[in-house]
Amino acid sequence: MKSLKVFVVSDSVGETGEHVVKAVVAQFRPNFEDTVIRRFPHIENEDQIKNIVEIAKAQDALIVYTLAEEIMRQKMHGQCQQNNIQSVDLLGPVIQVVQDKIGELPLEEAGLVHKLDDDYFRKIEAVEFAVKYDDGRDPRGLLLADVVLVGVSRTSKTPLSQYLAHKRYKVANVPLVPEINPPEELFLVDPKKCFGLVISPEKLNIIRKERLIALGLNDDAIYAKQERIKQEIAHFNKVVERIGCAVIDVTNKAVEETANDIIERIEQNK
Repeated sequence: MKSLKVFVVSDSVGETGEHVVKAVVAQFRPNFEDTVIRRFPHIENEDQIKNIVEIAKAQDALIVYTLAEEIMRQKMHGQCQQNNIQSVDLLGPVIQVVQDKIGELPLEEAGLVHKLDDDYFRKIEAVEFAVKYDDGRDPRGLLLADVVLVGVSRTSKTPLSQYLAHKRYKVANVPLVPEINPPEELFLVDPKKCFGLVISPEKLNIIRKERLIALGLNDDAIYAKQERIKQEIAHFNKVVERIGCAVIDVTNKAVEETANDIIERIEQNK
């Protein structure tokens, strides 16, 4: 069996090229016997291309490349031709077809797919974080969060946490109840990362009554009474004063509006 060496050359990590090469080689050698696939990532200049081509010539390897810049593809093609190296340009022909089809020029930036992948995984990680540390389930998350939300029940802490998570912020939230002491971790959080959510007693009364009705309960329960609400808000004010954090009135604000307010403040404090 003849040995096979393939050099995968890329201006990014080379993962795309390697996947394609493996898919092709598997059609001939499912167990990849007598086959070497070597990756050359983050190629940025002609000198690097020349060196790789020289090595490929010495080792009788073929070259498969994924280079976003046309000028780099041309240099690779030229070097391979000069040295009699068999090569395959994976991106160039497809880029040209798409360019002709839509009449737009490519960005020619390396690693854009991986940037999108990284962004996606950051979002997933943030969403999972928000679920794990929702409603004060685990106080340890408070010290790991990008944003900490505190407020009495029904001040949109959970939907706001999820919305911010989709913006790649790791959010933990803590419900404040007079009968339960807040976790000590809350007072160790950087006040600039912490936001108290307050709402008018009248609005909160309406929201809580609707919540009780939705649950099939009596809307005259203590949970929705004005006296209880004022007691909770008084407790909230004491806690946020101790934390020293900003307070945002969410009475007439949509979740998106509150989220944008928080994001703006966080970015300003960086």
